[in-house]
Amino acid sequence: MNNYIFLTNEGYTYQPNSESIEPDCENSQLIGIARGVTQEEAFCNLIKEKEYLRQFNFDEIYCYKLVKDYEEGKRYFYIKDNTTERK
Repeated sequence: MNNYIFLTNEGYTYQPNSESIEPDCENSQLIGIARGVTQEEAFCNLIKEKEYLRQFNFDEIYCYKLVKDYEEGKRYFYIKDNTTERK
């Protein structure tokens, strides 16, 4: 089985504490992570596991295959500090 991350470019995002009526930045939104032998199988599993996704207006999503130990590779970065650690 492989892990896949599903994303969309649809939707809008506001930065924290924004008072703007217009979205502040373009980005991708995480739809979910699912397992499957193929991308298609993982997508079917994603929809089965998270049926509430059918209620959203997202339509076009895409996925990337994740390495097996992707969770162990998690690392935080901080834009304001330009570091990988909080001071």
